[in-house]
Amino acid sequence: MQSTDLGNKESGKIWHRKPSPATRDGRTSIHQLFVERLLCAKDASKCWGRRRNKTHFRFSGVLWSLRIGVIIVNIIHNTSDYHPKVLRFLNVAFDGTGDCLIAGDHQGNIYVFDLYGNRFNLVQRTAQACTALAFNLRRKSEFLVALADYSIKCFDTVTKELVSWMRGHESSVFSISVHASGKYAITTSSDTAQLWDLDTFQRKRKLNIRQSVGIQKVFFLPLSNTILSCFKDNSIFAWECDTLFCKYQLPAPPESSSILYKVFAVTRDGRILAAGGKSNHLHLWCLEARQLFRIIQMPTKVRAIRHLEFLPDSFDAGSNQVLGVLSQDGIMRFINIQTCKLLFEIGSLDEGISSSVISPHGRYIASIMENGSLNIYSVQALTQEINKPPLPLVKVIEDLPKNKLSSSDLKMKVTSGRVQQPAKSRGSKIQTRILKQDLTSDFESKKNELPDGLNKKRLQILLKGYGEYPTKYRMFIWRSLLQLPENHTAFSSLIDKGTHVTFLNLQKKYPIKSRKLLRVLQRTLSALAHWSVIFSDTPYLPLLAFPFVKLFQNNQLICFEVIATLIINWCQHWFEYFPNPPINILSMIENVLAFHDKELLQHFIDHDITSQLYAWPLLETVFSEVLTREEWLKLFDNIFSNHPSFLLMTVVAYNVCSRVPLLNCNLKDDFEFFFHHRNNLDINVVIKQVYHLMETTPTDIHPDSMLNVFVALTKGQYPVFNQYPKFIVDYQTQERERIRNDELDYLRERQTVEDMQAEADQQRAEDEAWYQKQELLRKAEETRREMLLQEEEKIIQQRQRLAAVKRELKVKEMHLQDAARRRFLKLQQDQQEMELRRLDDEIGRKNLTENQAAVAKEMRADADAYRRKVDVEEHMFHKLIEAGETQNQETQKVIKENLAKAEQACLNTDWQIQSLHKQKRDDLQRNRCYQQVAKLLRENRRKEIERLNAMVEQEAKKWKEAEGKEFCLRSAKKASALSDASRKWFLKQEINAAVEHAENPCHKEEPRFQNEQEDSSCLPRTSHLNASSEMHPSTQISLNRRAVEWDTTEQNLIQKVRNLRQRLTAQARHRCQTPHLLAA
Repeated sequence: MQSTDLGNKESGKIWHRKPSPATRDGRTSIHQLFVERLLCAKDASKCWGRRRNKTHFRFSGVLWSLRIGVIIVNIIHNTSDYHPKVLRFLNVAFDGTGDCLIAGDHQGNIYVFDLYGNRFNLVQRTAQACTALAFNLRRKSEFLVALADYSIKCFDTVTKELVSWMRGHESSVFSISVHASGKYAITTSSDTAQLWDLDTFQRKRKLNIRQSVGIQKVFFLPLSNTILSCFKDNSIFAWECDTLFCKYQLPAPPESSSILYKVFAVTRDGRILAAGGKSNHLHLWCLEARQLFRIIQMPTKVRAIRHLEFLPDSFDAGSNQVLGVLSQDGIMRFINIQTCKLLFEIGSLDEGISSSVISPHGRYIASIMENGSLNIYSVQALTQEINKPPLPLVKVIEDLPKNKLSSSDLKMKVTSGRVQQPAKSRGSKIQTRILKQDLTSDFESKKNELPDGLNKKRLQILLKGYGEYPTKYRMFIWRSLLQLPENHTAFSSLIDKGTHVTFLNLQKKYPIKSRKLLRVLQRTLSALAHWSVIFSDTPYLPLLAFPFVKLFQNNQLICFEVIATLIINWCQHWFEYFPNPPINILSMIENVLAFHDKELLQHFIDHDITSQLYAWPLLETVFSEVLTREEWLKLFDNIFSNHPSFLLMTVVAYNVCSRVPLLNCNLKDDFEFFFHHRNNLDINVVIKQVYHLMETTPTDIHPDSMLNVFVALTKGQYPVFNQYPKFIVDYQTQERERIRNDELDYLRERQTVEDMQAEADQQRAEDEAWYQKQELLRKAEETRREMLLQEEEKIIQQRQRLAAVKRELKVKEMHLQDAARRRFLKLQQDQQEMELRRLDDEIGRKNLTENQAAVAKEMRADADAYRRKVDVEEHMFHKLIEAGETQNQETQKVIKENLAKAEQACLNTDWQIQSLHKQKRDDLQRNRCYQQVAKLLRENRRKEIERLNAMVEQEAKKWKEAEGKEFCLRSAKKASALSDASRKWFLKQEINAAVEHAENPCHKEEPRFQNEQEDSSCLPRTSHLNASSEMHPSTQISLNRRAVEWDTTEQNLIQKVRNLRQRLTAQARHRCQTPHLLAA
């Protein structure tokens, strides 16, 4: 069962694969199809005429490709909103053709379902629930819908527009009945019924009733102008449509079976009314006799009847015999109202039916389920009791065969049948008379009787009259003539065995363009080979089967059984000389040809043309190479209708009718071409010649005396076919099996070799890929190495630039420090000079004050002498001071220069030490990088080690150089100490000289200055490294003066000089300690 969800789609396919209206085993009865199409030509053109090939109608196989059960499709409607929900269908109605239906749900969505075109369309959204539908109006595209607001609207399914809007009801409309002409419609609610003119959409009449009497249903009787109104008090009235005159009223039902009618149904001819209610009794009324003629009691499980519907039949002339009864349990049971037999049922307790509608032609049942979905049932899949043809009314008088009965035994047989008619009030019946016949006549009659009500003799008469069977019914007649059993189980077992090994490569020998046709041919041949082993070795079997496969490609079962029947009956004795052609059969043909045309046979003999050339090609291809499709079908109409010898006679007739072109052929190739290609030959002449040969051929050479009569396939299981030399077939089978085994061994060995070759190729490819990968790794390694070298060069260059920048910054810093130092020293010198001048001024003022105070009066005479003495002493002392200051300035200058050089050397040494440390860190980092690279580049380890060793040696040299510089620094310190010592000695000498000078001012002054200069010149140059040395305070100088004033003045002056020198010494010491701190 297919299920289709409409969702939010407005149009689409009902099913994706067209389902088959199958019977209970999944296939359609051919008898039903034949009879139905025979009487319903229009419907047959719809269902069978849409084929693109030249065969207009098929009467074999399943209707469609998919085998399903009784439900063709289940239609549901789920919304895909945020909160999905199921939309329930409420009403459904078929159109007049029965192939299209309309359905509405409780939200007012109305869909049209085209079962023939496999399409659905949303034609209207009314936004309110529909309570009734009608789709059989005069204008086929219009439909009526009753809505929940008590109105009736008419819409067009093509334009989807509103045609009319009819109002007038005051309660919900639950029924719409349309007149057979489509001109009028009756709408029924619980309180009233209204008659509408559908041409003008105006209300013509309104049925008003008392409030106490409700309306059950008002509807038109089919094929008449009568309106039937049924009320809740069980009263039923019939009205004339045009005049609304009351024609009659049905009597009340008997009290013993009195029920309240709720539902009604009428046959198509309007003669029988079925009524039911809350009971398991069903009342059947004859409307012509206006009386209740039958009461049917339903099974006990039926307690109430909810819906009634007659099932139309193609052969009952409107007097429907099958009634569908929907009970309270949701199951709809279909019964025969004449035999009271339950035919079938739909629905179940789990999936109950709410309401059902049957199509006018009786093919479909549309049921709204209790869950709101819509099921479409196939009536043909549900039962075979309907659409049966009536018994034949043709009377046939036949003569018995001459060779079996004499003229005195000839008797007449008259057969008749009856047509099933609805029950009549007067009980009239069709009387038939059957003349008695003897047993021989009965046997012959039974022998000629075929399935499905056909007669072989009558078909032969029809065939002789028209030359062929009707195209629409040919397949049906063939199946009846061949009496095919349709063994589904047996055929399925053969198909399940799969494709036979012989036909695995069939497409190579027979390259058929259609893949479907090739697949069907392969399956059919495989089934034949599985049926009998001889067919797996028959080389001409594909040629024999191909025309039947092409004809029955949509029904493989019928195709197989037709070919099997052909082989059993028309191919008798073909396999006795296997694997050679059937010599016995060819001999029969040659004997018949020799009797009827000796000249042609002699011509064949003269040119060495045997029956294997002029007869066997026609037989093995069953004339499919030399005839067109229509000619071949016409020929096999006659072959299947006659004795199996008819096929052999056809070969003779074909040669006889072609004697003129054959007598003109002299080459063997011309004969071969003639019997393998189509020729300009009238098949009707050939068939006529065949019948002539069948009648005029003597009995002793007639093939029918050597061939058995027709034997049909057995039902259930296919017969065993062993009419062949078993030992030859077994030997060939063994040889073929041996060859197959050898071939399998060879294929296995070749597969092994191919596998080894594939493994070798794979290994070679893997090796090549590995080498390529190694090459790529090597190239990548070289690329990375070059990149590392480039990065190292860049880093070295950056370091060099950084060192240069640092060096420039250091030089600038040193220059700035030197300038600041010079500025500071100059400031100190200026301050010292100012201090000395101030001291001089103070000394002068004090001296003047003391001289004036001390010897104002007593030593005025000695003042000038004293002044001269003081001037001389001051002049000498100033010279000494100036000489010391000059010497100190020069010494400071030299010491400053040496100090700057020492600081520069220290800075250079520090920079070099820092550079070495940084270089060492870089070396360590580079060593780690090299170690990582060395894992991939083991070949370069030696060079890297040498490089590292060289760097270590360079580092050692740098350390040695640093140690040398440290030694130089220590030497400089020692020299500075010596300089300090020399300065101390010099100061002592100066102090001593000053003391001596104080004692003896004018004694040997010049030589002492010379000695001092010589001593100062002999000082080592290392004394110039420091600006000043550390000086200690001199010892106390005791001066013995002659006078008290000189002693006090001298002591004060010496004390001031001592203080001045101490300050100078402290400043020099401070300046000397600063470079040492920088060097440290």
